[in-house]
Amino acid sequence: MTASVPLMERDHLTLTGLRATAHHGVFEHERRDGQVFVIDVAVWLDLSVSAGSDDLGRTIHYGELANEVVASVERDPVDLIETVAQRIADTVLAHEAAEVVRVTLHKPSAPIEVPFDDVSVTITRWRS
Repeated sequence: MTASVPLMERDHLTLTGLRATAHHGVFEHERRDGQVFVIDVAVWLDLSVSAGSDDLGRTIHYGELANEVVASVERDPVDLIETVAQRIADTVLAHEAAEVVRVTLHKPSAPIEVPFDDVSVTITRWRS
């Protein structure tokens, strides 16, 4: 990526509102009953090569990526949504074309005692 162009203005692929049912959380009922998690992923990559060649192999197949992200959420229950968000980022960055990923993981049924609309964490990770 060109360092002089701000990240938000660079090429990126976005998946918004992916849904996965999983059993993450610190409470026994969360692990037992599970709940829906909502995932937003933005992946920064150079789309000029695939755009110029019209070659799916030169980009990230968003259908396959969506399946991989949902599978990463649905496996191996953990306590923290931060841990799940990192797992998603690792899944995305396993794609050679991915340079930067931003993951927002929503837990709309979080066990909070006051009225609320959503709980989420957002992380941004770069290829090392």
